[in-house]
Amino acid sequence: MNVNGRHYRTIWLADDGWSVDIIDQTKFPHVFETARLGTPEEAAAAIRDMLVRGAPLIGVTAAYGVALAMKQDASDAALAGAYELLVKTRPTAINLRWALDEMMRVLKPLSEGERAAAAYRRAAEIAEEDVAINQAIGRNGFEIIRSIAARKPPGERVNILTHCNAGWLATVDWGTATAPIYTAHDSGVGVHVWVDETRPRNQGASLTAWELLHHGVPHTVIPDNTGGHLMQHGLVDIAIVGTDRTTAQGDVCNKIGTYLKALAAHDNGVPFYVALPSPTIDFRVVDGIREIPIEQRGGHEVSHMTGRTADGRIETVEITPRGSKVANYAFDVTPARYVTGLITERGVIAANRDAIGEAFPERLAEAQ
Repeated sequence: MNVNGRHYRTIWLADDGWSVDIIDQTKFPHVFETARLGTPEEAAAAIRDMLVRGAPLIGVTAAYGVALAMKQDASDAALAGAYELLVKTRPTAINLRWALDEMMRVLKPLSEGERAAAAYRRAAEIAEEDVAINQAIGRNGFEIIRSIAARKPPGERVNILTHCNAGWLATVDWGTATAPIYTAHDSGVGVHVWVDETRPRNQGASLTAWELLHHGVPHTVIPDNTGGHLMQHGLVDIAIVGTDRTTAQGDVCNKIGTYLKALAAHDNGVPFYVALPSPTIDFRVVDGIREIPIEQRGGHEVSHMTGRTADGRIETVEITPRGSKVANYAFDVTPARYVTGLITERGVIAANRDAIGEAFPERLAEAQ
């Protein structure tokens, strides 16, 4: 992703060779600022407070959090403590636990003297694997967009609806749901993106729109409740969203409001695709609605909004009456029957256990 002419990833090893730099996503869209992580506690805070967010990036940040812990203290107790500290930061995204389990698998058999170097090496590998996965998702999803473009009148763009941010900022690079969009745009296929604002944290309006703007992709920010209307009037050709956890049978857990978009797409015959990196598959879970823990975040995210004033100040204001109760469910689950297909690094597959297991037998074996 290019920002002011410079290529950035969302996380990278700092110039001191051991601390970790990230883009502080809480400052978007008005300020581009980086932050440095030097301890596992700082990595945990970055995940918990959403300086980094998005399932793939959370996983990579957690892996680097373990590496930071091993630099301080490579004992068995410190390794176990880092795992427990980091795994509690966000309960819904399975990439977090997957990355931490992978770090434990690599590090536990090693001596204390070997662990720090191995931890940094494996964290870097997980980051590179994420980039490769997202590039492959981009190529596979691009074929869907290109086929839609071929059926449209010459000069008409493919209209794509997104929800939340499953973009570059949710991964190390490229994004999941946005990877096919960037690939299509860079290949000369005309696209236009309807960007759900995605209350309460406005990750569509503040993150996805910012990304698309800097990459030059035509887009329009819309209130969350507009998607159904657009679909009714033939203004959406395809919906592509991300996922924080996908069950063995293809149920998809994603940012709150995804389920409603899937219902509207189903009612209007709009293809509804989910960009699915394999680390988000959880074969231990079958029924997503009943088994996936849904994070409930603080009410402040709903009752307050932050923005830029006319004179350039960044201010936070209260938008609800003081004393009113607030509920803030961060995710919902879309049943597999509403998913047209899963765009994975190994192709576009059906949202069912047989197809997922056939595409990713190693993930199925891990869960058995």
